[in-house]
Order: sequence, then C-alpha cells, then structure tokens
Amino acid sequence: MDEEHEPAGAPRWVLAVTALAGLMVTLEALVITTALSAIRTALDTSIEELEWTVTAYVLTFAVLLMTAAALGDRFGRRRVFIAGLALFAAASAACALAPDVGWLIAARAVQGAGAALVMPLALALLSAAYPPPQRARALGVFTGVTGLAVAVGPLLGGAIVTGISWPWVFWINLPAAAVLIILARTRIGESFGSRTTIDVVGLLLVTGAALGIVWALVRGNTVGWAAVEIVAASTAGVLLAVAFVRWERRAPEPMLPMGLFASRGFAAGNAGTFFLWGSALGALFFMAQFLQTALDFGPLAAGLGLMPWGATTFIVPQIAGALIGRFGERVFIVAGAGLHAVAMAWLALVADPGLAYWEMIAPLVLSGTGVAMASPATQSAALSSLAAHYLGKASGAYSTMRQLGGVFGVAVVVAAFAGIGGYESPHTFATGFAAAMAACAVLSLAGAIAGLAARDPAGTRPGSAEPRHGVRSA
Repeated sequence: MDEEHEPAGAPRWVLAVTALAGLMVTLEALVITTALSAIRTALDTSIEELEWTVTAYVLTFAVLLMTAAALGDRFGRRRVFIAGLALFAAASAACALAPDVGWLIAARAVQGAGAALVMPLALALLSAAYPPPQRARALGVFTGVTGLAVAVGPLLGGAIVTGISWPWVFWINLPAAAVLIILARTRIGESFGSRTTIDVVGLLLVTGAALGIVWALVRGNTVGWAAVEIVAASTAGVLLAVAFVRWERRAPEPMLPMGLFASRGFAAGNAGTFFLWGSALGALFFMAQFLQTALDFGPLAAGLGLMPWGATTFIVPQIAGALIGRFGERVFIVAGAGLHAVAMAWLALVADPGLAYWEMIAPLVLSGTGVAMASPATQSAALSSLAAHYLGKASGAYSTMRQLGGVFGVAVVVAAFAGIGGYESPHTFATGFAAAMAACAVLSLAGAIAGLAARDPAGTRPGSAEPRHGVRSA
C-alpha cells in the first residue's frame, strides 16, 4: 500500500518529540563512556565484560534499524515509535537495577532494540509531518539536536556519576520516555508506508555474522587466537556474512539491495563511516577511562576533560556541511579521517601516567575536528549518488553500517588494549591505552583510503562506471 496517514499534528510538535527522542537514544551510546570506570568497580567486571556493556547496545541497535523501519511502515509508524520508547524505558530500568554485569549486558541489548525502533521511525514521522519544501530544514534541526549527544554525552555521564551514582545514567531515561510517549500519543498522527515483506532471513544472517565476528574479537585475548572457539566463531561470522550478501542479491524484497554498492559514492560513504565511527567510538571507550584510571580524574572531571573533543564535533559539521557541495566529499573524508588518525597516533605516543592534561588538548581538538569534517561528507557521499526512490533504504543502510562500524571498532580496539595492557596499575593501563589509540589510528586510515572513491571537487568519481539496478552517478 502506498503511504497513507492521519493528520500528522502540528509539525513543530512532531519535530520537538522526534528530535528529543533521537537525542535520548543517541545519548545512551555515549553517556555511558564516563560511567564505565564506576561500573567496572561496582560490578567487578573484566575488560571483556565492560566491552559488552557498550557493544550489546550498539549491536542490537545496528542490526534492527532497517527491520524497525519496515515494521513501522506495516503496523503504523507512531505505534512502533511509541513501542520503542516503552521498550527503551523498561530496558533502562533493568540496566539501573542490574545486580551483576550479565544482567546489565542483557538489558543493554534490549535497550538497543528499543533504540532501533525509535530512531528510524522518528525520521519517518518527521518526514510525513513536513511537505517536501520544508522537510530538509526540519531534518537539519533534527540532526543538530541529536548531534548534541556527541558533545554533551560524556560530560552528562560524568556529572551524573559524580553527583548521584552510575545507575542514574539509566534512570533518567524513564521520565523522559514517559513524557515523549504522552506527547507522541496526543500530538503526532499515525502514518503508514509501503507494506513490504520483512526480510527475516536477511536479519538473521546479518545478526549472526556480526555476532560471530565480534565474539571472536572480544574473546580472542582471553582464550587465545588459535582456540577452537575463536576459529569457529570467526569462520561462522565470515560465512554468514557471505551468505547474507548472496541472499540479499536474490531476495524478492531485500533489507539491503546489493545493487546500491554499484555506486562508488555509496560504497565509499558506507566504508568511510564504518571505519571512522569504529575508530571514534573505540577512542571514546578508552579516553574517559584513561583520564580516570591513569590520570586520576573523577567522572565529572573526565567529562569536562573530553569537552575539547565534543565542542569541535558540534561546531565543525556546520562549516563542513556548507562547503561539501563546493569542494566535494572526497577532500573532507580523506582529510578528516587523516586528521583523526594523526591525533590517535599522537595520543599513542604520549600516553603515560605522568602525562599532563594540557598535553592532550591539541590531539583531542584535532581528533574532534577530523571526525566532524568527515562524518557529514560520508553521509553525503552515500546518499547523493542515488536516485530518490532508493534514499529510504540507502539511509537505513548507512545508519546500520555506522553502528556496525562502532561494534567492530570497539572490539578491535579492546583487543589491542587487552593484548598488552590491563587495569592492574596506571602504568599497565597507559600501556594498553597506547596500543588502543594506535589501533584507532589504523581504523581511521582505512576510512581515509575508502574516501578516495568519493566525489572530487570537479564532481566526478575516479574510474566510475554507470551503476546498475537503477542507481545513478552523482
């Protein structure tokens, strides 16, 4: 069925509700970064278990995004959006009440599923509320509000842990979700989209592939990289990934049409965001811990210490976004990912328990500037090369690749840390932190290399051929 809907309600109300919901679920991926040290102490977790408190959320968020959009189209976008808010709130309460780390990890996985139901439906409801001439501006406001999470997430987490305790980084979601549910029910009209078949096979294959690969990366240092468990998990992950690609090429209604990758811009943008966000989230996982464990900062001080990074990620995208159309995506992806890689290498070289905080400011600013330059360019590269009727699935694919990159990046960076570092002393932590930052540098360099295929200042793509399956060149 083609799109149909009830009156969408006052567009400004729709914008306010969806933007605040997007901010809430995006914050949850970042606010925990400055709470990790407190969680590790309170629940007596290993580095592997601590990693899963982040990975579980991002993994379920990633693999369910496109399925959630299809559920909204079929059963009602407002209905699924509200269900996602309720699930997110219930899981947040379960996180706050967690008696041990196993409970916390399971609750975080459910919380990620709730976030996956919220985010794509928020965008769909917003698009339905605004006519095309006003839609771009509304989406820009939405992106700006949700982008605040990057700047304030670590600071908010540090303030909550210092002022109250770590469970409150989850408790605060309950009143926020309750207000948003009431407003959604009273201020937003229902809407539906094309009732396509949900690609259950594709969902199962991509989930299994991601879980197998991440499991091997997480467990490798603990049981040995040649252990049967690791070989079996990594092999299964790769085989399931191959099966996913093969299935998507012949599925009647694929969750990710493989023909989209015939566009080099789409491929470059997705590969770029995969490696860039993997490096950025991996760096955030450890930077707040480094400030607390090696430099003896408190949680609030650690959050404040990361503000040079967060401030640039809020300011720079506004400038970069205005210049991408003039200079092309390639220069921003390559230069931005390159700057972030340099910053990570810099931190790897100076990491030491005796490091003065002021010596971290320049690499933090450099890193934030690089990520903020490259991020809007990867999105532009992924979406500007496609015909309009592909943008829904392409946008979902881009968001999924970004989140999967975060899962992969955290797993790689933690593996690098655990190989030579630990929590036994500030010195051993700093040693592992240096290895983790070096891994972040390598991931970001991979993103820069991927960006070479994006649009150059002349608007052409090197070596591009006419894309297939209805995808057009930029």
